[in-house]
Amino acid sequence: EVQLVEFGGGLVQPGGSLRLSCAASGFTFSSATMSWVRQAPGKGLEWVSAINSGGGSTRYADSVKGRFTISRDNAKNTLYLQMNSLKPEDTAVYYCAKRSPCSVPGCYDGLRGQGTQVTVSS
Repeated sequence: EVQLVEFGGGLVQPGGSLRLSCAASGFTFSSATMSWVRQAPGKGLEWVSAINSGGGSTRYADSVKGRFTISRDNAKNTLYLQMNSLKPEDTAVYYCAKRSPCSVPGCYDGLRGQGTQVTVSS
């Protein structure tokens, strides 16, 4: 059973930074492409970033490119998202997901954690 637990969210001022972590278990983490997705209040899931199994290839949504960095430690079964220069529009619940980017409704169901809240506000 895929188990993903995100932590590291919180309240931060605009321009600030946060580092999210995701502890994975129940599957072979080192073989899995992983993603971060987010859901802002009243909106649908938005893909944020993805990283291949070995960590050598990363992708970002245009909205976070140059500000966020995805990484992973396969020895620790942990996925990370370093978020810098945060903006109020980054406010959302952030989820890690065991899959590559997708846009089909429901495609992340059963493959993501419970999420961690990130609030960017002064």
